[in-house]
Amino acid sequence: MSDFENRLKKNAKHRFKWAARQGLTAFRLYDLDVPEWPFAVDWYAGYAHVMEYPRRKQRREGTLEQSRAEVVRAVSAALALPVEKIFTKTHEPKPWGEGQYGRVGAQSTTALVQENGLTFECNLSDYLDTGLFLDHRNTRKRVGDEAGGRRFLNLFGYTGSFSVYARAGGAAETTTVDLSNTYADWTERNFRHNGFGPDSRHRVVRADVLGWLDSARGPYDLIVLDPPSFSTSKKMERRFEVQRDHRNLVTRVLELLAAGGTLYFSTNFLGFELDARLAAAEELTPRSIPEDFRRTVHRCWRFVR
Repeated sequence: MSDFENRLKKNAKHRFKWAARQGLTAFRLYDLDVPEWPFAVDWYAGYAHVMEYPRRKQRREGTLEQSRAEVVRAVSAALALPVEKIFTKTHEPKPWGEGQYGRVGAQSTTALVQENGLTFECNLSDYLDTGLFLDHRNTRKRVGDEAGGRRFLNLFGYTGSFSVYARAGGAAETTTVDLSNTYADWTERNFRHNGFGPDSRHRVVRADVLGWLDSARGPYDLIVLDPPSFSTSKKMERRFEVQRDHRNLVTRVLELLAAGGTLYFSTNFLGFELDARLAAAEELTPRSIPEDFRRTVHRCWRFVR
């Protein structure tokens, strides 16, 4: 038995019990715990999602395929899971600003997962990410708890998980903005999975966030701003880089915030430094990182107007 399989078994024994108590069917089982095995293993309601983070030494020695095969075997053994229910992806480093991660498959293998009494559709096969960022679970819960009677804005909304929490928490209005038609449709499906039908008070807007902000009108009482590290598209008016552009972006969004309102801003850009002119923010990390993550995979701040 490899060190990886042994660690995964130990983690799983504890983590499945913990998740049952938490009402979770999607959670992290292994988070690059052993340096020699640079993988993350997540459980999605009967499926395993394995993300590989290749090391230079593995590339140099040509051992990537061997270690990947051993990990699949170990995951299957440790979790008593058929290999066809294990999905492996590779997080390839890209030069800054060159390209984005696109579609990686077309199997359309999906799972409906439970989180704090809510249901989310996850795609295990077709994209690098599954449609639900598990590391933002704590902040989603916080948003749901604070949403009652409030006007909620979700920028770079992805598949709408924050908006689902806001609607479940009794938000008076929600607006979810994302450029992707795929993610906008996915958001609508996540609404339906939770019993939310069409409602003019809860809008999904297909638009470039940066352009949409030019004509946006507030106020909003609660805002989530989770931009990509880097983004460019023919549909976008301009290229976005989170380290360079975040101060201007946060400042613009704060103008939409009602008196007494709250803005949550987060990023997973490695090495990110918040502009000193935004020092009034309260950093929530590492409290915002769930218990099943051993690394700090994002940073999160809270602004109150």
